[in-house]
Amino acid sequence: MKFHMNLRIVFVLLGKTINLKINMLENVPYFSYIISAFIGIGLAAATGFRVFLPMFVVSLASYFNWIPMNEHFEWLAGLPTLITTGIATIIEILAYYIPFVDHLLDTVSIPMATVAGSILFASQFAELGTFPQWALALIAGGGTAATISSGFAGIRAASTATTGGLGNSMVGTTETAGAGIMSILAMAAPVLAAIFAIITLIVVIVFGRKAWKKLRSSKSNSQKL
Repeated sequence: MKFHMNLRIVFVLLGKTINLKINMLENVPYFSYIISAFIGIGLAAATGFRVFLPMFVVSLASYFNWIPMNEHFEWLAGLPTLITTGIATIIEILAYYIPFVDHLLDTVSIPMATVAGSILFASQFAELGTFPQWALALIAGGGTAATISSGFAGIRAASTATTGGLGNSMVGTTETAGAGIMSILAMAAPVLAAIFAIITLIVVIVFGRKAWKKLRSSKSNSQKL
């Protein structure tokens, strides 16, 4: 209960600060679209780390009216969604600490992250027409989530090949922490979330490509032996 109250206070204080800054910049042309894009990118990046944790955070925040939710996505603020994503989040986090199961999850995490990233991104542009809304969501939101998810899948595979799976728990913890931090930043500090999302994309692309190359190299060497 104390944690719940502290979390709500954090959201309220951050929300007041953000609203003050937004009111100062509300006359900037297309400012609302820019902020929506920042929020969408941040949430999409978060789903690249973990599929269900960002959806749970958004559902929790909107259920308690800490953040507004567009009427077209009110289902995200519903109790059934909150309970479902909460259970799924716990299962997903714990499953990534189980050897072999984490790799099975990687095979489905990329398409699931793409869908989740697209949904959360689209929720910020509900006032657009259906086609531009979902086209933008799939390209920007889904693309961001898929890139980060595939990058960490490569890093985990390389970790398994080089450490025998001992380093996988560290990779999993990093993903969970990244999902949580990015989800909160996306709602509390959208600009910072967008900046961190771009940095994360660059880092994941660089290290992810190296990890996949290292994995292919180790496989080819083992086949020669």
